[in-house]
Amino acid sequence: MANNITFIGAGNMASAIIGGLINSGVNSGNITATAPQESELSALRARLNIQTQTDNNAAVSQADVVVLAVKPQIMRNVCEALSDSIQQQQPLVISIAAGLDAATIDQWLGGNNAMVRCMPNTPSLVGRGASGLYANARVSDTQRKVATQLMEAVGIVEWVEEEGLLDAVTAVSGSAPAYFFLMLEAMEDAAVKLGLPADTARRLAIQTALGAATMAQQSDKDPATLKQNVMSPGGTTERAIQHMEDAQLRTTIADAMQACAERAQAMSKELSGH
Repeated sequence: MANNITFIGAGNMASAIIGGLINSGVNSGNITATAPQESELSALRARLNIQTQTDNNAAVSQADVVVLAVKPQIMRNVCEALSDSIQQQQPLVISIAAGLDAATIDQWLGGNNAMVRCMPNTPSLVGRGASGLYANARVSDTQRKVATQLMEAVGIVEWVEEEGLLDAVTAVSGSAPAYFFLMLEAMEDAAVKLGLPADTARRLAIQTALGAATMAQQSDKDPATLKQNVMSPGGTTERAIQHMEDAQLRTTIADAMQACAERAQAMSKELSGH
């Protein structure tokens, strides 16, 4: 990727993506990150040897790709202050801010921009992310490839052709790390009640989750088949799974994901003022 990439915002997610890009072979000299205070940038510059800048407009002036990585609540002010520079430079704009639709950000940036909206998740911080991406009609095939490369630096990428489907992405990957943390928390608590020390229970639960996910990723079998393969008729696993089914675990998960997607939809309206 020979593009000049500017990150507006230098928080955890931006730092993770920058680190992933450099690890994947992108020249650190082609990457710029901005923040309001120099003190927020010095450690990042020292660690990754990238360009840094406290002036957003100066940072955008040479950019082929601009990644908007600021909090949704300040996005409007940031974008409106950048609009002249964005209109002049015409870069690919990628937003990783939750809940703000592409049309709203495009409008704040002066309109007619090539916009990609991205829904990443927190495992991106350890290079195991899952990101959903949506492109508006102005994004070229080449720019799609650039966006894919950029987010693949921290995990896998899935494109959706309708922006509204990013609410479903939020439910299945954006918010979902917390679902698995809840499962680990519940398993640890239950194991302690069964007599195991907490640290032993935690290590076993985490390793089992990692192992199950790795098996699912590497297998050509679907999760239902993998589940069945662990279950012997009349055995321990069958008894546990039957209890979960009787307790309507599937319905609980489906309802939770529906609530998550609905909240994502409502937040988008609140943030954009629609």
